[in-house]
Amino acid sequence: MKKFGLLLAGGIAAIVLIANLGPIVGLALSVLIMYYSFKQFIRTDSTFKKIIWALIGLAAFSATISNFPAIIGLVALYVIYVIYKNWKKDDIIIEEKSNDPFTNFEKEWSQLKS
Repeated sequence: MKKFGLLLAGGIAAIVLIANLGPIVGLALSVLIMYYSFKQFIRTDSTFKKIIWALIGLAAFSATISNFPAIIGLVALYVIYVIYKNWKKDDIIIEEKSNDPFTNFEKEWSQLKS
């Protein structure tokens, strides 16, 4: 039953990820442009070039803000990663033997009933 739940959650996360592929690519490109414009803004000495790079950076920042729903797609990607990691994990049940008389009584009682 656990595997079915993981499969269902993974399927839903995959659908969400596929639906948000476009915004994820747009977010990546706009962040890349914003980073490059910031580096060029810091590197240049000319006031005119600083204004141009600042305008390019602001345009890339607005594109980044408009692609904010891509965060949902990135969360879905993380969910798929966690499900993949938990898929192979085996449930190991370790039964401890205790000297507790109440635990032993419950075991013996259940054996007597059946």
